[in-house]
Amino acid sequence: MLHIFNTLTKQKEPFIPLDAENVGMYVCGPTVYDLAHLGNARPVVVFDMLFRLLQKQYKKVTYVRNITDVDDKINAAALANWEDIHTLTTRTTKAYHADMAALHNLPPTHEPRATSFINQMINLIEDLIAKEFAYANEGHVLFRVNKYPQYGHLSRRQQDELIAGARVEVAPYKENAGDFVLWKPSTGTLPGWDSPWGYGRPGWHIECSAMSKAYLGETFDIHGGGVDLVFPHHENEIAQSCCAHATERMAMVWMHNGHLMVNGEKMSKSLGNFFTVRDILANYPGEAIRFAFLSTHYRQPIDWTDSTPKLAKTALDRFYKAIEYANAETEAAEPVFSALEDDLNTPLAISHLHELTNIVFKTTGAEQIKAANTLKASGQFLGLLNIEPKIWFQGDVDNEVIDQLVKDRQEAKQSKNFAEADRIRKILIDQGITLEDGPNDTIWRRS
Repeated sequence: MLHIFNTLTKQKEPFIPLDAENVGMYVCGPTVYDLAHLGNARPVVVFDMLFRLLQKQYKKVTYVRNITDVDDKINAAALANWEDIHTLTTRTTKAYHADMAALHNLPPTHEPRATSFINQMINLIEDLIAKEFAYANEGHVLFRVNKYPQYGHLSRRQQDELIAGARVEVAPYKENAGDFVLWKPSTGTLPGWDSPWGYGRPGWHIECSAMSKAYLGETFDIHGGGVDLVFPHHENEIAQSCCAHATERMAMVWMHNGHLMVNGEKMSKSLGNFFTVRDILANYPGEAIRFAFLSTHYRQPIDWTDSTPKLAKTALDRFYKAIEYANAETEAAEPVFSALEDDLNTPLAISHLHELTNIVFKTTGAEQIKAANTLKASGQFLGLLNIEPKIWFQGDVDNEVIDQLVKDRQEAKQSKNFAEADRIRKILIDQGITLEDGPNDTIWRRS
């Protein structure tokens, strides 16, 4: 039986879904203003692993991961890049999808964009105002934190502690410093929508409350994200959702993955230790990043160093050498599932992959083949060992050869020889090359 550490109760507890016929999970997705960095990718891998496990155990799993495409960071990036907001968010969303696919993550069941749910956000805010949990002032709408006694329960702090420890904005339109924004005015070139409080845009927190309700209802099974979201984002989500819907809980289980550090420090452009997923993919396959993430328990911090992807690639090389002996499909090893059922213990699951690999190299005949088959199935359940070994070990295909193949494919498409274009595409995919077709050219990279 699956057991999960619940941030809300601060203990590991058995997972009992509200509806065993349809398990619901919501995970906070990216704010699409730039390329995804390693810290953005970690929760995607963590909750992809949970999604895979839940799908094995339940008839239907609805996994919702949003796209935040209205945000002040987006506005600032568009201005700095001299591009319009829609162009920026479309470009960065496409890049995000490609990068997460390169890490062998499954797509979520639904991926709502915040800008498609503005009406639902407005309706939710109107409900909060009607119930006096929110108020409008100077074109802003704010949530009354002191009106919700349970505020702070997720992060286990008192309201005054939360307000003192947070960077709250002191503004004349606020009744109290800790009140947070549900709606704010927009002027000039800023994106905005008509509302009962004037032309404006939503606050960040209200977006997830509206989108999760639309797909999963007022109360659902699991809400996930990085530990940095516990306060204020998830705390605020709970407050506005529970107050609007008169429910005790927004989600029954709250799961949070640990921080990602780089060489013992917080990742920062100013420190020169900031890495996008694409920075690492330029030198290592996506599976190396995934393996590195899964090698640490999701609730623990990860310290990423120069040796992290190297060690991951070395371990995967050994696994791939072992599955050369595989000759049939089979089930993953039961100890792998047992490890995952214990609060998603991926390091323990990976230790079983090493045990199976040892058996492959220490035995011969039927026992060796059985271990190789089980190793391959177990790795693939973890989102690993997806590539044919001969292709994995030919990963250093000459770039000039790939460039020429990409060029040949483009020429075939232009001459409407689509059969030839598809043939070349298959050659590239079989060599572990991912293609991204743009309006004017094609970008390739190794998966």
